[in-house]
Parts: sequence; structure tokens; C-alpha cells
Amino acid sequence: MGVWRIDADVLAGSRFVVSPMVETIGCLAALNGLHRVSASQREWLAEYGPQFRARWAADAFALPFLRDAIRPGWLADFLVKPPHGGAPRFAAELERVAATTDEQARRDILEAMDRPLAPVLHEDGLVARAVELLDWVWRHAVRPGWPRRRRVFEADIVARTERLGSGGWAAVLDGMRPGMRWLGDGRLQINAYDYPPRDLTGTRLLFAPTTSQRGWVSWEEGVDLHAIVYPCTGWLAQDPDVVPPGALARLIGPARARILTLLGAPKSTTQLVALTGQTLGSTGGHLRVLRDAGLADRRRAGRSVLYYRTDLGDALCRDQAPR
Repeated sequence: MGVWRIDADVLAGSRFVVSPMVETIGCLAALNGLHRVSASQREWLAEYGPQFRARWAADAFALPFLRDAIRPGWLADFLVKPPHGGAPRFAAELERVAATTDEQARRDILEAMDRPLAPVLHEDGLVARAVELLDWVWRHAVRPGWPRRRRVFEADIVARTERLGSGGWAAVLDGMRPGMRWLGDGRLQINAYDYPPRDLTGTRLLFAPTTSQRGWVSWEEGVDLHAIVYPCTGWLAQDPDVVPPGALARLIGPARARILTLLGAPKSTTQLVALTGQTLGSTGGHLRVLRDAGLADRRRAGRSVLYYRTDLGDALCRDQAPR
């Protein structure tokens, strides 16, 4: 199995990032049709899959490239370089992909591949055409919904950070992505493949959420940087732009109605801030009103305080739901 050895200094210096390129690669893998898709990607695929096929199905480069560079359970390394910076921009991340030579890209694609490279990938301009494809997917299929995705990712990061405070790194890392387990004693199983252990001492470690079902791991030797891309799953993957029923919004106000709708699963104040974009003070004020009205309550979970709907709040949301 693939094991990373991670000491306390690496964990202490690690951080979560939201990367537009990570999400674009995950979406491109879903559009490719050879990677399993998550539940949150299926609705998106129904909308953007036809557009993607209309633009790229007849392209002489795109389909051979996708078949060879984004294979089931595998992604070419030059496409998945770890993010740089705390809030990377897509244009900057795309420039890093564009800096790859065609020769290096071919070596990355051929790694662990049991068939010859598609002839079109031997032509000059391989990386430039890959960059064109990535840029199209970002601009046409990911960027239109990026604010919503970013809020979901930020809420996921908040939840995991709170879990870190209450349960330590073992609670955060164990099961972060399929096949990943915290083994203890500074050992992290990242997958079930038979790879030699990697010692991360002295390197930086990043965690980046994606809507992909499995995520991936990557590293960049020259800058001693490793990344774990993990699926943003569970109740945080719900649509933060969900619109509460109009009657409920008129009854208690749109901001409170939205918070009450989101409390179908327990959430902390900071998670609600990330999902709604409201200030901490406003969110706290709305929660107090909902508690005073008997529509919401709170309980402690470790070091976190989670808010949830009461039976009355559930009944109100259920009764106002469209039929």
C-alpha cells in the first residue's frame, strides 16, 4: 500500500486551499466519462456534458488526449501539480501547466500506461492544446458556478478544521478520501497501491476539496510540495444557494428562512457563515431569533457548538415545501 510518513512539523505547517484548477481537473475527468462521478457532479454533467461534446467530440486532439492522460484511476502528473499560494487564481495555475514541455507531458502520460501513445500526442503543441482544453472547461463549465462551489468548499474546510480542534489529525485524515487511513505513528495510508513509502519530512502539505468522487494525490519535487485532493462529500455538499420556500421567507424573513433551511443537518455558526456569505454577527443574531422562536436549538459536539432544527422547525420547513 502507498504510505506517506508525516511528522508533527509537516502536519503543523499544512493547510487547506481552494483551487480552481483542482476543480477544473476533477470536472474534466468527469466529462471524460472514464472516472466515476459523484452525486453532486451528475446534475452538473447533465447540463454541461452536451456542451462539452458539441465543442470537443469531433476534435482530433481532445478525445485521444483524454483517453491517454486521464485514465481510470489515474491522472497525468503535469495536470495535477499542487496548488501554489493560499488562494490560487486559475490563470496562474494554468500558466504552471503551460510551462510544461511537450516531452515532459508525454513522459507523464506514458507512465504506467500499457499501450502506445496516441499518434496525435506525438505532434508539437501537446501542452498548448491541453491548456486550451482546460481553459475552455474552466470558462464554460466551471466558472459560471464557481462562487457556489467555493462556498461549499470553504464550509467543508471549516467543518474539518473544527474536527481538527476536537479530535486531532487522526479525526481529519482518516477516511478523507477512499482508501486513505491514518495508521498512527506518523504513517498515512494514501491508497491501496503497492508503492514504496514517501517521507514528507521538510516538505509542505496541502489539502484541497473537490466535487470529484475520489480525489487524488500529487507532489512537486522541485519545491518540496505535496497535496491531497479529497472529495467534498456528505451534508456539506448540499447546494448552499438553495432558495427557501417563498411563504417561509415572507413569514420569518429571507435570511432566517435560508439559515433554517440549511439546518436540516447540524451546522456551526462558522459553517453557516461560509455557506450564506453573511457576517458572523448577522448569522449569530438570526440564530438567536430562531432559538427564541423555538425553531432551532444548539448542542455541543466536542469543542464546537452545532445548531439544528427543532421538531417545530422541521414541521415549518416541511409544511412550506412546494408540492
